[in-house]
This record gives sequence, C-alpha cells and structure tokens, in this order.
Amino acid sequence: MGVVNLSADSWYRESVCLTAEAAVQRGKVLAAQGADIVDIGAESTLAHAARVDDHAQNSRLIPVIKKLRAAKIPVSVETYSPKITRAALEAGASILNLTGTAGSKEIFKMVAAHDAAVIICFVQGKNVREVGDFDLTADPIPMMRDYFSRQIEIAQRCGVEKIFLDPGLGFYYRNLQDSAVRVRHQMNIFLNTFRLREIGFPICHALPHAFEFFRDEVRCAEPFFAVLATLGKTDLFRTHEVPRIKAVLETMKVF
Repeated sequence: MGVVNLSADSWYRESVCLTAEAAVQRGKVLAAQGADIVDIGAESTLAHAARVDDHAQNSRLIPVIKKLRAAKIPVSVETYSPKITRAALEAGASILNLTGTAGSKEIFKMVAAHDAAVIICFVQGKNVREVGDFDLTADPIPMMRDYFSRQIEIAQRCGVEKIFLDPGLGFYYRNLQDSAVRVRHQMNIFLNTFRLREIGFPICHALPHAFEFFRDEVRCAEPFFAVLATLGKTDLFRTHEVPRIKAVLETMKVF
C-alpha cells in the first residue's frame, strides 16, 4: 500500500502532493513501482497538525480518487468521518482505512453497501486526532484482540465481508512521544503480530519512521521496520517507500 498525502502538514515530504495532478501522478508511479493499493489522506494524523473539515477534505480527495480509479488503480481512503466515507466510496474508493470509532456502525453500513473493504485501525479514543495515553501497563495484544473482536462483530452485523486489522502504530499517543518508548512499543507489536492473526483476518501495518534514530537516513527506517513486520507475519504494508519495501519483501521470501 503506497501513500499519497494531500495535507501540507504531513511530515513525509516525498509523499505530499498539493494538487490533484501531482497526487494522481504519484499514485500512478506508486502503482508502477509495485503498490497494490494507493492510500490517500487529506488530514495529517500529527497531533499539532491543523484539522481539516469534511468539505475541504472531499474537495481534495474526490478528483484524485476518480482519476486513479479511471486508471484502474485500487484506492484506499484514510478517514474517520462518515461524510468523507460516503463521498469517497461513491467516487470509487474500494477500501476504507478507518481511523476512528465514533459513528463506526454508520460507516460499516456504507462500506457494505458499496461492497468495499475496511481496514479497522486500533484507536484508543474517538478518532486518531483525539487520543490520550496508550495503555503500556500490560501485554497490548489481548487488549487489541478484544477491541478488534468487538469492531469485527459490528462490521459483520452491518454486512461487511472484507476486513483488515491495523494495530495503529503510526498514531501519536501523548505518552508515546519519547522516541525510545515509542519505537520499543512498535517493535514489540511488529514481532507479536502473529498473535493477532488468531482472530482470522489479515493484518495491515503502517511502517513508522523513527526519525530520531535514523536522522539523515530516515528513508531507510520503513525498510528496517518492514523486516520486523514480516517476521511477525504481516499481510499488508502501508509505506511511503514502495520500491524499498518491495525489495525487502522479495528478499524475505527467499528466507
């Protein structure tokens, strides 16, 4: 899954596209580089980033979705808004990357009505922009397993059949601002991903950057984390660095 960011607040500069033309071009390049899906978002998940209302997000998203779908490129849209979900699915998005819990029943019904897929992200809060502290007091896998089981039950009751699960490692919880704490947590989840597979659905991971450790070599961070994610039996990789991740995955197949 290659990333196109339509928000100027997104920190990964290579993925930021400020016009529909640039976004469509990047999406086509990502697909040519080996991405099976192009994931588009119009609001950054960074805690300090500006909030973007539904109308503004849709005005950015819809032209890009339509043009990528016309090019036969599967599109995922990252959002927690019912209004954006509806507009994105009607425009041709085939996957919803759901980054919130509020209104999930309404959202799942829309996903089912369009025979789309959903990526259910683990979010401790109303949505990715309204999270507090991450519970680091115990093994996080049982907590995630319970969360996903509840959300899956709701989704399936609403008629959703195609589901991915995402532990949400790219979300900025207040007590995960310390680099060492955050990276330790991320690596722990990557290596324990196989335990979430017991639920019976494929696992998606957004690969993090660990800028404080990689610094000038930050573009090597996602390939490093891809190795750990692969060892943990991840199914779908969300990345800004498609060619590098493709090379890692091809190499890991040999192993």
